[in-house]
Amino acid sequence: MKQFKAFVRKEFYHILRDRRTLIILLGMPVVQILIFGFALSNEVGNARFVVLDPAQDPATTQIITQLDASRYFDYAGSCRTYREIEERFRREGIKLAVVFPPSFNQELQHLHTAQIQLVTDASDPNTATTLSNYASAVINDYQARTNAVAPLPYTILPVTRMLYNPQLKAAYNFVPGVMAMVLMLVCTMMTAITIVKEKETGTMEVMLVSPVQPLKIVLAKAVPYLLLSLVNVVTILLLSVYALEVPVRGSIPLLLLESGLFIVASLSIGLLISTATGSQQTAMFLSLLGMFLPTVLLSGFMFPIENMPWLLQQVSHIVPAKWFYQVVQSIMIKGKGLDGIWKETGILLGMTVVFLLLSIKNFKIRLA
Repeated sequence: MKQFKAFVRKEFYHILRDRRTLIILLGMPVVQILIFGFALSNEVGNARFVVLDPAQDPATTQIITQLDASRYFDYAGSCRTYREIEERFRREGIKLAVVFPPSFNQELQHLHTAQIQLVTDASDPNTATTLSNYASAVINDYQARTNAVAPLPYTILPVTRMLYNPQLKAAYNFVPGVMAMVLMLVCTMMTAITIVKEKETGTMEVMLVSPVQPLKIVLAKAVPYLLLSLVNVVTILLLSVYALEVPVRGSIPLLLLESGLFIVASLSIGLLISTATGSQQTAMFLSLLGMFLPTVLLSGFMFPIENMPWLLQQVSHIVPAKWFYQVVQSIMIKGKGLDGIWKETGILLGMTVVFLLLSIKNFKIRLA
């Protein structure tokens, strides 16, 4: 154990002596969270919707049918109470709920005006705004066609309610995405490069002849990046809460544990890349092309996965950042507990085990 600690301490000294790398590791999350939080926004597409329809009259049925016929919506069934709506938002990822008043058709016939409430998941504000606009357009189209044959014009007023993010701040979407991107970049790329660098300079062979087992040497080089990544997580959370005013509605210990799991998964990928490559350029190329770009493009952070072709949607399932992004968004923005993210946690845990086993197996073949 003393020898293992010595290797960990040696790696820390190596990192601290390289001021430029240290600035990148600790300064990058600050810059990215500020840039993505304040400067950027995105555009999203369609989602599943549910209906609360106590009236169940011909008018509400036609509106539901028109919404379901639109390529922007997919009908996911009806609800009986507001509590059930909120539960389905949390449990099933529903993006829109359409709520009709009990006497919708009677109000149209006698008062010539009625309201429809549109409840959206505003944890992604662009999605919420886009979907409410699409739903309003469908309702307005129904109103126009009805007025064409009605003796007196009808007025249907959509009233929008934004769940989780009523102010529609883009930071609510970008903070989880930036956290996944920073951790993937730091853990995967830096771990892969630092081990390959030892190979290129010939110092890896020197360390392998020491009394410490080869696997412990490699793990010792990953420990500093684990601790630095945890510092990055805390930095991002502090900036999110105090600079961007993004709340942490769920359990902070659970969020830190999930972040630790994702960090270990990313470190395992970095170790796997390091054992499969022989140069820093190759390791960096594989890290960027194989992990960083999929994190940005296929995690749902920059572009909605629902809008992607079927093949890319399937590929996104093997991107660890996709599941971590959903976990962070669920805990921070929606306040879910472990019972609401057990599926994503299990997938991340399974990926971690697989990547660790592959890296250990490949390491033994190459360096034992």
